Amino acid sequence: MARMHTRRRGSSGSDKPVADDPPEWSDVDEQDIEARVVELADQGHDPSVIGMKLRDEGVKGTPIPDVTLATGKKITEILDDHDAGHDLPEDLRSLMERAIGLREHMADNAQDHQNKRALQNTESKIRRLVDYYRGDALDEEFTYNYEVATELLEE
Repeated sequence: MARMHTRRRGSSGSDKPVADDPPEWSDVDEQDIEARVVELADQGHDPSVIGMKLRDEGVKGTPIPDVTLATGKKITEILDDHDAGHDLPEDLRSLMERAIGLREHMADNAQDHQNKRALQNTESKIRRLVDYYRGDALDEEFTYNYEVATELLEE
């Protein structure tokens, strides 16, 4: 499938192996995994980074290849259960950070047309994601603009 704002093709990634049970060598208790997930979230890590840290570092030295197989819950569900997650979904949050950085760059470099186009594309993606999350993860009345994004990300 082609990318949204370019004529190039997207990069394909590999699929995770099909498995129904966690591997025998990774026999960490569910409560320990959940405690480590909450600890990493309190340090300010996003759910994708938490998954990579659990895969690489593990819990008490034992790697966790798949949190969902080990606990029966996704990382975001664990964070919601412990009220440790962010208010915004991770993908929307990262796009807002990028848009704020581009807007600050445009304030200093008004003639940078390439980044002006990148800002337009990024804000377009944000608006589409806001429509997707509206009513679920966002308020029904939420609309995106620069001031709202800076307020949300300062929290």
